[in-house]
Amino acid sequence: MIRINLLRPEKKEFKKVTAAPGIEKEAKAPPPYPALIILLAIVAIAALAITQNNSIKREQNLLDEANKEKKSLQHVLIKLKQLEQQKDLFKRKIGLIRDLQLRQDVAVTIMDELSRHLPDWVWLTEVTYKDQTIDIKGRAFTNNQIADYIRRLDISPHFDSINLSKSQLKNVRNDQYFEFSLNARYVLPFQEETSPNKSSTKKEKK
Repeated sequence: MIRINLLRPEKKEFKKVTAAPGIEKEAKAPPPYPALIILLAIVAIAALAITQNNSIKREQNLLDEANKEKKSLQHVLIKLKQLEQQKDLFKRKIGLIRDLQLRQDVAVTIMDELSRHLPDWVWLTEVTYKDQTIDIKGRAFTNNQIADYIRRLDISPHFDSINLSKSQLKNVRNDQYFEFSLNARYVLPFQEETSPNKSSTKKEKK
C-alpha cells in the first residue's frame, strides 16, 4: 500500500555553531617572536650597560693613576725649581767672589804702581778707585816733585789720562808743603793688550 504525504514538509533549521571563546583566542594568538625580540633587546641593553660601566671604571682607574703620577711629578718639579734657584744663587756667589778677587787684584796692582813710582819726599794720603777712575791725594815739598810723579805715572802702562786737579801750598806749624790731587784712569789688562798705540806712546815717552 502506498501512502503519500501531501503535507508541507518540515524544514530542518541548522544553528550556527560558534566556537568557544578560549578556542578562538588560541587560534588568533600572535606568534611569540616580538616577545623574544624584546627580551633579546633587554639582554643586549643590560650587557651594554655592564660593558660601559666596566669601561668607566677602567677610565676612572687610569685617571686616578694619572693624578697620582701628576702629584709625584709636581714634587719633582718643585725639587727641580729649588735646584735651579740654588744654581742661580751659586752663580751669583761665584760671580761676586770673582769680582771681589778682580777688585783685590786691581787694588794691589794700583797700590803697587803708585808706591813704586813715588819720588823722594812725596807721599800719598788717600787713594780711591771707582769705575776705572783713580783719585790720588798726597803731599810734596815742591811742585817739581809733583810734576816728576805725574811723569813717572804717565810712563806706567797701568795708568792713562793723568790730570793734576789741585796743588796748594800749606803752612802747618812752621812746616811748608804742597797738597796735591791727581786723577787718572786705570787701564785694564785686556785693554793694554788691545791698545798698541798706547803702548808705543808710553815707550816713546821713556
